[in-house]
Amino acid sequence: MAKVKLTKTELKAQKDALARYQRFLPMLQLKKSQLQMELQGMRAQAEDLEKREQQLLEEIRPWIGLLADESVRIPVAVDRVRLHTGNIAGVVIPIFDGVDSHREEIDLFSTPPWVDDAADTAERLVSLRARRDVVMRQVELIATELRTTSQRVNLFEKVKIPECKENIRLINVALGDEQTSAVARGKIAKGRSKAPEASDELGDGKVSA
Repeated sequence: MAKVKLTKTELKAQKDALARYQRFLPMLQLKKSQLQMELQGMRAQAEDLEKREQQLLEEIRPWIGLLADESVRIPVAVDRVRLHTGNIAGVVIPIFDGVDSHREEIDLFSTPPWVDDAADTAERLVSLRARRDVVMRQVELIATELRTTSQRVNLFEKVKIPECKENIRLINVALGDEQTSAVARGKIAKGRSKAPEASDELGDGKVSA
């Protein structure tokens, strides 16, 4: 802890700082709670998307080996992943809107009939993965902000507020001691100023024979 000046000006500065920290702390605590709730929901959503992706992969497992044939190509092309931005507790995050894709033209006579089903599955799989990637990015951003907010809460609770309170206590003690010393010095000075007057009174008295 840095050495604090034991002055009335510093006392006011410390009281102002304490009031500021105590005003901001509840807002930081509220933000921390909100971020924790959002993060929990996002992680649950990411887990659900991963399960759905695994289920989809299980569905295509019986005929996935057919894709080893180099002459067969899944006629799905992804154009872009559509996103917009949202805001959670001051954190800007991407929000998934969908995937734009298109089917390439195929020769219906030379292409196996199961390719259409494979294309449908591929589109669903691409959408699931894209959505999960966006959710994981949300998790990353919210988790980073949560760490920063938690550090600030701890700083205010465990360092700044106790430090200000201790500084205020020390300054009050010092100012009180100073005031007591000033009163004592005043009494001593007053006593000394009366002493010569008493001596003069004694000197002026006449002694009778």
